[in-house]
Amino acid sequence: MTAFRIIPCLDVHGGGVVKGVNFRNLRAVGDPVELARRYRDEGADELVFLDVSATVEERAALHRVIDSVARVLDIPFTVGGGVRSLEDAAALLAAGADKVAVNSAAVSDPSLLGRLAARFGTQCVVLAIDAGRVEGRCEGRGERGERTGSSQPASGDSGPGTRDSGLETWWEVVTHGGRRPTGIDAVTWARDGVSRGAGEILLTSMDRDGTLAGFDLDLVAAVRAVVDVPLIASGGGESAAHFAAAARAGADAGLAATIFHEARTTIGALKDQLAAAGIAVRREDS
Repeated sequence: MTAFRIIPCLDVHGGGVVKGVNFRNLRAVGDPVELARRYRDEGADELVFLDVSATVEERAALHRVIDSVARVLDIPFTVGGGVRSLEDAAALLAAGADKVAVNSAAVSDPSLLGRLAARFGTQCVVLAIDAGRVEGRCEGRGERGERTGSSQPASGDSGPGTRDSGLETWWEVVTHGGRRPTGIDAVTWARDGVSRGAGEILLTSMDRDGTLAGFDLDLVAAVRAVVDVPLIASGGGESAAHFAAAARAGADAGLAATIFHEARTTIGALKDQLAAAGIAVRREDS
């Protein structure tokens, strides 16, 4: 059985690590190099670094900070934020990234995924999908799952599928740091992204982000059903039970920030609890 990975995330703004709830009300939580070193020592399987304002500010990611973080790591390192071209990706890899995450630019130009895969290999290409749960009457879809019916934010934890009065629960892709809804179905986009060259999916529930209410298991299961690449669940993870549930729903890894930044638990303790629950994890003593 493939080991379930634990991945801390550094959301970086202006050179410092920040965290919010539902992508809003960001607060400073620490220095990226210090946090990266701490998580490496605690047994993190990988580290994700997201420059959360690069796309909105239409600039490249912070290469100096990325290089400083990469120098203290000996684990896989994924970097995202402001990747709009092959040159942007090459610069991140040169600064020390092992994989590059793309989100907004891939939605605007899906062919970017194929170009990145052809240049750097699918193993380097992570498609980051930020998705919000929606209820709406679905009258049709475009090529990538664009919805043409009316919609409104959904409530509750009901799964995907047709509901009463023609209402359907689905997940909408949102870009530009949670600021721009697209009308694109996240499950359809995940499948399309993999067919175009993405070698991994980083799937974030905007509704659960920072809430510590648990991962959106319906979203994880829906995407797992249509892709065969590694799938990282993100948004809402707090307890070992949450991470175990994500693994059972089909995730290959769980990404979290708040619980590690605030030292609510350590990565080692979380892995111990997951192992006790029957979830295979990587351990330094194994």
